[in-house]
Amino acid sequence: MATINPYLIFNGSCEAAFLFYQSVFGGEIPYMGKFKEMPQDANSPELSEEDGNRVMHVCLPVGSMMLMGSDSNSASGDVVFGSNVSISVNVESKEEADKIFNGLSVNGNPHMPMADTFWGAYFGMLTDQFGINWMVNFDKNGK
Repeated sequence: MATINPYLIFNGSCEAAFLFYQSVFGGEIPYMGKFKEMPQDANSPELSEEDGNRVMHVCLPVGSMMLMGSDSNSASGDVVFGSNVSISVNVESKEEADKIFNGLSVNGNPHMPMADTFWGAYFGMLTDQFGINWMVNFDKNGK
């Protein structure tokens, strides 16, 4: 069964925001990764020091859901507040991920097709026909 979580995108203040949210809601941040920790290959743009220190992904358990977030970077451009929220859908299989991604993509704009990632997930991003941003994720490692 799919689960849905909010995903917030910031222009460089993600770490401060999530430390603040942690102080409000409590709990532990199980993961906060920076862009500089991503594997680089010949096709990867070189990161500035500022971009490298921005948050690539963070999560904070809040009740039965997970608040997730990241920063923009110079390759993606600054986000416009009001359109900086995505819905993250976590599923139980690759087949379910493809079904949901393909369904949401009808008359929409897939930004990142479903693909295996370096962090061990099968992942894709799109904007649906109504302008809603979605992230579809199947964690192959069961985490």
